[in-house]
Amino acid sequence: MATSTVMRFTVADYVIFALLLIFSSVIGLFYALSGGRQRTTQEFLLAGRSMTFLPVALSLLASFQSAVAILGVPAEIYTFGTEYWFLGCSYFLGLLIPAHIFVPMFYRLKITSTYEYLELRFNKATRLCGTLTFIFQMVIYMGLVLYTPALALNAVTGFDLWGAVLTMGLVCTLYTALGGLKAVIWTDVFQTLVMFSGQLAVIIIGAKEAGGIGEVWRIAKNNGKISGIDLNPDPFERHTFWTLSFGGVFMMLALYGVNQAQVQRYLSSQTEKQAILSCYVVFPCQQLVLAMGCILGLVMFARYGENGPLQQGYVNASDQMVLYFVMDILQHYPGLPGLFIACLFSGALSTISSAFNSLAAVTMTDLVKPQYPHMTEARATLISKCLALGYGLLCLGMAYIASLMGPVLQAALSIFGIVGGPLLGIFCLGMFFPMANSTGAISGLVAGLIMAFWIGIGGLISKRAPLSFVNATTIQNISTSLTTATMTTVNLTTVAPSNGLTGLKKFYSLSYMWYSGHNAATVVIVGLLVSFLTGPVKGEDVNPSLVFPVLRYLLFFLPERCKEKLSCGVRYHPASSEPSLQHSLVPTKEPNGVINNDVTRGEEKQKFASEPPVEVEIRKEDQVAEILQETSL
Repeated sequence: MATSTVMRFTVADYVIFALLLIFSSVIGLFYALSGGRQRTTQEFLLAGRSMTFLPVALSLLASFQSAVAILGVPAEIYTFGTEYWFLGCSYFLGLLIPAHIFVPMFYRLKITSTYEYLELRFNKATRLCGTLTFIFQMVIYMGLVLYTPALALNAVTGFDLWGAVLTMGLVCTLYTALGGLKAVIWTDVFQTLVMFSGQLAVIIIGAKEAGGIGEVWRIAKNNGKISGIDLNPDPFERHTFWTLSFGGVFMMLALYGVNQAQVQRYLSSQTEKQAILSCYVVFPCQQLVLAMGCILGLVMFARYGENGPLQQGYVNASDQMVLYFVMDILQHYPGLPGLFIACLFSGALSTISSAFNSLAAVTMTDLVKPQYPHMTEARATLISKCLALGYGLLCLGMAYIASLMGPVLQAALSIFGIVGGPLLGIFCLGMFFPMANSTGAISGLVAGLIMAFWIGIGGLISKRAPLSFVNATTIQNISTSLTTATMTTVNLTTVAPSNGLTGLKKFYSLSYMWYSGHNAATVVIVGLLVSFLTGPVKGEDVNPSLVFPVLRYLLFFLPERCKEKLSCGVRYHPASSEPSLQHSLVPTKEPNGVINNDVTRGEEKQKFASEPPVEVEIRKEDQVAEILQETSL
């Protein structure tokens, strides 16, 4: 078998890569020295709530499209065909539901951390549990998402591993700590354009050398790579239309609905309408990104057929195939390999910067400020910047730890991918079930996390996946995330069919596309059971601004008397012919961001204000298997 082949960069490639880093740093310095100069926590963590929908949408896209997605999706299509493309169907509900349920609710509450909602709806303990779960997830994630693509790049091109890791980590830390969320969003916009340019250049030149896009499609079709619609409803089948289209919805919700890194971008919008519009704008962009990844996989197959770089031994893992392909077809085009590498690391930069900023936000808002409620704004802003800087340095430390993890790296990567579901579940429990109490919420979250770790790690052990550095990489993106849509990429020696499996092995063969939905459902079911056993919250004691009346909206044609029963006792304003709600109180916050518990709490008696209520309207993923799991970042 051939040995791994190393292809070298030219000076032009290094220049283009350097320009990416320079422009990203300049953007950060610009926003650090202009405007309000990041002197308040609102400006540093929420861009002063001044962003319009287009940069927010492109930033949402950039956080989702991490470096490993750029490497993983084409490898998936090359190996298994275009069935993964049906994931695009999940984007409809996966973005529509956040646009009309999660985003309006978070925006109207004027919160900074999504976990503030959990205190408003339940109590401080629930908020703390959610915050610590998110921090655990992101701290593991951010070092891995920086180290793994750098390792793949080093294996194929000889690009200095730690030079890449340190340069990327320090540059990202610089512009995030200095420029705040506004710098993060605008660098995301620039990096999104670089990602599109890099992928498009590879597709155009690759298709041209294969004889055109028509020839690419003909070769793929003749070799069975163009998949039909598999309507098998079995949730234990890895990819079917249902697992991708509906299981993927829960992954999208975990990323675009409740993940702090994404929600923080919504909250930076000038108005609620701008925030909702960003969800609509990111939808066609997501479809385009997915299509480009899939087409790139087909172009790779048109060039190599079944005897690819992995089969010939030129690369050691499937997530190196795209890089080998790029260096192979672009080696006679000086500068273009550098453009693709800039594209690759733009994905890494955008995702990591999101992690830094969101971690700084939740740490300041949920852990620091509640302990020091009288902290001055200047000191709070300084601490927020120090937190972003600290998390940046921690990211480099986690990248080093990733290099030492060896056999346990794959398990660590999987841990990140399975946390998004339980976090989604606790928010759904609070928003859609007024009778849920804090004891039920915490019990549900713990049960969901136990279930997630059980099925995730148990699945890895039962499949006996090979353990190596490059053979497992995690996205966000997240699904997942951010996302993390993030994606979890796991290399398996074979894709074992679920037929004939029984007991726990059958349970462990559950399609990864259903992980988020399964784990979120566990949280909701356990949470409701415990709530009923310990005393459910009375509907009249729940602030209507903290729950969403799903049944009232789905069954809007029913008489008001019936809809009142569907409201579980929550005091909504009497409905008119149009389904609209009047929220009694939007929970207020003190200037330093600490929730004023005297105004409202999900399980305490509501103190209805004497002023007229504020009227708001609720708008509405053999040989090597690349498993792509989109979860929260």
